[in-house]
Amino acid sequence: MRRLCILSLLFISIQTFSQSDLYKEQHRPRFHFSPAKNWCNDPNGLVYNNGSYHLFYQHNPFENKWGHMTWAHATSKDLLHWTHESIAIPEENGVMIFSGTCVVDKNNTSGFAIKPGQIPMIAIYTGHTEGVNQSQHLAYSLDNGTTWTKYKNNPILDLHKKDFRDPKVFWAKRNGYCKCR
Repeated sequence: MRRLCILSLLFISIQTFSQSDLYKEQHRPRFHFSPAKNWCNDPNGLVYNNGSYHLFYQHNPFENKWGHMTWAHATSKDLLHWTHESIAIPEENGVMIFSGTCVVDKNNTSGFAIKPGQIPMIAIYTGHTEGVNQSQHLAYSLDNGTTWTKYKNNPILDLHKKDFRDPKVFWAKRNGYCKCR
């Protein structure tokens, strides 16, 4: 047990040290979010859940230019200092992850939560197939944004258009469900 604690503390220290080094880079913005490396594009779905802010953004995990759009994920307690999390929603099978929205489904209106107390986070985003089509897709997380599952019936909306993107989703309190715009 002691060995596990020591290893855990070592891992946390290394991770914290390496993340704090980002804030010491000469040209890194201090009050605006920026990725640890590579291309950053549209922010998507800043949400607050379980004591942390979650920021999702378009990101090319391979190089510092546009391409291979994926949703990256960062968390913060104060909106100034960010922890770069694992990739949230990766490009797969030729479908890039374009802009969209993330919502916290605190009432489980989606039905995705399978255990009591789970609060699904739901991402609605544009799936982009280069030169072919843009359609709306859904992914959800049951572990506070750590891992994401792409909905098995994606796309959820496909008008067979090349330019059909950037869904905006919000909670309609009066009606008790999410709406798209």
